[in-house]
Amino acid sequence: MGAMRVRTALAAAVQGLALALLALIGSVTLFVLTVVSIVLIPIGVGVFTTPAVLGLVRAHAGRRRLLAARWAALRIPAAYRPFPVDPRGGITGRVERCSLLLKDPAVRRDVQWLLVDMTAGAVVAVLAPGLILHGVFGLLVAAGLWIPLADAENGPYWYAFVPVEGWGTGTLAGLLGLALIAVALWANTALVRTHFALVGAVLRPGREGELEERIGRLTETRHDALDTSAAELRRIERDLHDGAQARLVAMGMNLGAIEALVEKDPARAKELIAKARESSAEALTELRDLVRGIHPPVLAERGLGDAVRALALRLPVRTEVDVELAGRTGAPVESAAYFAVSEALTNAVKHAGAERIWVDITHAEGSLRIAVTDDGRGGATVGGSSASDSASGDGSASDSGSGSGTGLSGIERRLGTFDGVLAVSSPAGGPTMVTMEIPCELF
Repeated sequence: MGAMRVRTALAAAVQGLALALLALIGSVTLFVLTVVSIVLIPIGVGVFTTPAVLGLVRAHAGRRRLLAARWAALRIPAAYRPFPVDPRGGITGRVERCSLLLKDPAVRRDVQWLLVDMTAGAVVAVLAPGLILHGVFGLLVAAGLWIPLADAENGPYWYAFVPVEGWGTGTLAGLLGLALIAVALWANTALVRTHFALVGAVLRPGREGELEERIGRLTETRHDALDTSAAELRRIERDLHDGAQARLVAMGMNLGAIEALVEKDPARAKELIAKARESSAEALTELRDLVRGIHPPVLAERGLGDAVRALALRLPVRTEVDVELAGRTGAPVESAAYFAVSEALTNAVKHAGAERIWVDITHAEGSLRIAVTDDGRGGATVGGSSASDSASGDGSASDSGSGSGTGLSGIERRLGTFDGVLAVSSPAGGPTMVTMEIPCELF
């Protein structure tokens, strides 16, 4: 426990140092550039520079949102207004582009955040490494470093509020250093979280922004649901036409030939009867597979847990399924979760090169949570992004090596219909973990 706390405190100190550097270098530089660029708008120069500068500010804020998700498990949504795809060219188009950016509340929040980040945010972040470094320095002072320091000062050397001028006061400085290190062990993680809480307080959209973001998301997921439904109907029609329908037509033709041959050539009629029986069996198998693809019978009869277990049994990779559900969700949610897990497992087998897969299904805090983990090569992407860890997406346990992220994107769209989210952690070399969460209640 003690070793774990030390590692956690040291990791938080490193994170705090990185955040402080980002604030004191990145945020200060971008804030100055933004102010200068906006001031130059009346003389025309700022019209050309402001969109580029605000683009850098947006990227800087996006990076901080990503770090908040990775280091503090804090999701800070971005609610930027959609930008015209093809704004008018020339000076008029540049003025319009600049004006739209400056009127965007999310952009204004980004600029306000720069000011907070380079002041309060930097102070909070630098405390995490500062406590440890100052504590270690106190131990060095107690060990004898006070002697050259006191000589250089021509008097006592002040370590915090302790005037060090002898071994006794040096010992007090060492005790104070130990106290600072002890405080760091308990407070460093909280300091990093406080930094991200400040980030969220400024960057998070207000009530109006949240409603606007939700409306946009609902509109997008509605379109995705309609497109998915249409594609599914086309697939079913194609499978019926190319599979079961063709076999039933062939069986009908065989039965017609049997009627003509049953008296003239009984032996040939028996051969055609056998073919008709074979065609009917194949048609029935294809219909069952088609129905299973629409809604597996085991899912309707036994629920999500048993359906996923049955799915895992058919995989060529050793798969462990752990289910902790006190009831069942609605049929649409069960179906979406089942096919999301199915695609995740398929991608893990096809792309990850995994030898083992773990599936954990639980329900907590009003959400169905599913984690699909594999020990494959890692490097999964969402929608073609290259980030090792992504929040959002559509889950497959891995699109490793494919580089396309299409499987993950498909799962993201499927979950988005139910306000679900996807998080992907897939560092190079693995392991890959795809976490899916769908708000729902159990019955």
